[in-house]
Amino acid sequence: MKRYKLLGILAGAAWIVGGCGRASAPAPAPPGGPVEVGVVTVHAERVVLTTELPGRTAAYLVAEVRPQVNGLIQERTFVEGSTVQKGALLYQIDPAPYEAAHEQSKAALAVAEAAVPPLKLRVERLKELVAIRAVGQQDYDEASAALLKAEASVASAKAAVESARINLAYTPLRAPISGRTGKSTVTPGALVTAYQQTPLVTIQQLNPIYVDVTQSSSDLLRLRRNLESGKLTRSGPVESKVKLLLEDGTPYSREGALQFRDVTVDPATGSVVLRMVFPNPDAMLLPGMFVRAIVEEGVLERAILAPQQGVTRDAKGNASAMVVDPAGKVSVRPIATDRAIGDRWLVTSGLADGDQVIVQGLQRIQPGAAVKAVPFVPAAASTPQPAAAAPAK
Repeated sequence: MKRYKLLGILAGAAWIVGGCGRASAPAPAPPGGPVEVGVVTVHAERVVLTTELPGRTAAYLVAEVRPQVNGLIQERTFVEGSTVQKGALLYQIDPAPYEAAHEQSKAALAVAEAAVPPLKLRVERLKELVAIRAVGQQDYDEASAALLKAEASVASAKAAVESARINLAYTPLRAPISGRTGKSTVTPGALVTAYQQTPLVTIQQLNPIYVDVTQSSSDLLRLRRNLESGKLTRSGPVESKVKLLLEDGTPYSREGALQFRDVTVDPATGSVVLRMVFPNPDAMLLPGMFVRAIVEEGVLERAILAPQQGVTRDAKGNASAMVVDPAGKVSVRPIATDRAIGDRWLVTSGLADGDQVIVQGLQRIQPGAAVKAVPFVPAAASTPQPAAAAPAK
């Protein structure tokens, strides 16, 4: 009997303990209620539109130095890769044969000039004698012809002297432009020929320097239509400023200017060439480098930029965004986007100033559902900074 009483007491204690445990469990949250979502309110803002175009650098001026007379190179007066000024001596061709030819031509001119005075006096005497019929007309005509021939010989000799002088002046080869020299193809002692195919050296002016980029003709037409319709406006003069990205992605420290657009479309690529000019005092830009030019297209005075995490696309690529309407419910807006600007899309239609775009909690909502909109705080901004460690005692 005592055993049964003990079992009953233990069972009652267990029931009391179990009941107390069930009463302390938390009650489930009541169903329903608006879901909290993070939103970004979009506003119309002024945006400068730019486009990034690939291209290559080209020297501002290029001169290939070739000899204009035959001869032997006596000396080279420049260092390969150095900068030379316009008119500086580069090579010296042996001038001795051309000096001799110049002196010979001057002597021939002196002989031709010496023959003119006697003939001129004879013509004057015969002219008087013909007037009194002392000599025949034929004698006078022959003397006049001889004088004209002598004068023509003088003119020919003068031309020969000038030609010899020009050839002698071509023996020193001077820099036609200021710039940096390349590799020399000849050394002293080499024999060169006039107007040979291979240049002796190439000089390139690198400051300033050209940047040639390509732009599709369709983009050019779209830009022109937007400017004519007033959607875009110019923020400055026609020669807008251009920025440059180098091959490794770093920005070039100096701005350039758009010089011109080509008037011919390449039929193979459907693109036109844009030429820009950049200052290059440190010669950081070398001809042939691959670069990317950031060209300013125009300004949108009231642009709508939507965060990229709030824009979704269907299987066909159509973009849409979920917004919170004035009634506090989810609404789906089909939108049209133009381009990405940073971490946002430029929206051309579908959103208006003041719309609340949902960017957080998209997986928990459906169109038409009531939500509670709270301003979205990026994770980097909402993460608290770790406290500094206390100094050791």
